[in-house]
Amino acid sequence: MTETSGPLVGHVHSDDIPWVTIGPVGLQVLRVSPDTWVVRNRFEAGFQLPTHKHTGGVHAYTFSGRWRYKEYGIDYHAGTFIYEPPGSVHTLTIEEDSDILFILEGAFIEYDADGDITGVTDGESTLNAYYAMCDDAGIARPQGILQ
Repeated sequence: MTETSGPLVGHVHSDDIPWVTIGPVGLQVLRVSPDTWVVRNRFEAGFQLPTHKHTGGVHAYTFSGRWRYKEYGIDYHAGTFIYEPPGSVHTLTIEEDSDILFILEGAFIEYDADGDITGVTDGESTLNAYYAMCDDAGIARPQGILQ
């Protein structure tokens, strides 16, 4: 017997979610749930995130460009898929303009040069920041973000 019923599959088309940009970072939020969040970023060359630690695993796929984690010395270029295990600590550095999809579990904790915690980012805070960026840009908040 083939099962044909069950929960509906959620879906969103990236054309229905506006890009918002602040400085060298473009952002699309595709999904936010209590444990997982999915974002697509467009970063300009030379951008660097603060050093941070992930509380959960991270999957990433690079559509275009080239980037690296400063600590590892490996370039991730178009077509590269990576997995970061929970507890990984690194500094994302953009070598060329890049377009990257991230699937994040949990949160990430940001550190300053002295190792002091400067912030915590999770799905909810990212969604709130995205909505604020939409508001500031005069863009209607999208209705299609998966929950």
